[in-house]
Amino acid sequence: MKRRLQAIGFRKMPKGRMIEENMHTVPMLKELRTYLHDHKVKYRVVTHSPAYTSQELAARQHVPGKQLAKVVMVKAGGESIMAVLPASHRVDVSRLEAAIGKPVHLESVDEFAPLFPGCETGAEPPFGSLFGLEVWVDSALAENEEIVFNAGTFREAVHMRYDDYVRLVQPHVATFAQHL
Repeated sequence: MKRRLQAIGFRKMPKGRMIEENMHTVPMLKELRTYLHDHKVKYRVVTHSPAYTSQELAARQHVPGKQLAKVVMVKAGGESIMAVLPASHRVDVSRLEAAIGKPVHLESVDEFAPLFPGCETGAEPPFGSLFGLEVWVDSALAENEEIVFNAGTFREAVHMRYDDYVRLVQPHVATFAQHL
């Protein structure tokens, strides 16, 4: 079974373009649960009505935008990199370039979507390690005891401790985002 979703203009996707998702190939939540369970991490999954932007998700989860971890995919030196930052922030490309030490540009949906099998496009969890990707986290996210993020769909979110997230993902942490 397939469904077509109208793009809402995020991540360089033209507004109004249709995205096709296969409803039977969204197993990321199951994989994520297994990964967190195997690493003895306490977490909870909350199901909600669909939220297609990070600020919508924060509202649905009743958390401030600074607590919600959103994923922005960038390309640096020909390599895809996952940037993770609070929903209330945006990537400052020049700061991220300085942190990484290479020229950076935002990836288009067509560039990054194939990297995330089992995820709805735009709902990728911030676990680059599960996809073989380097991860950079903005330091503002570290101010939270708990973070919330998409679980591979627009209808499920995971709540977990930031310290557990860092222990599992082992990201580079730098200041590269600007508050909106």
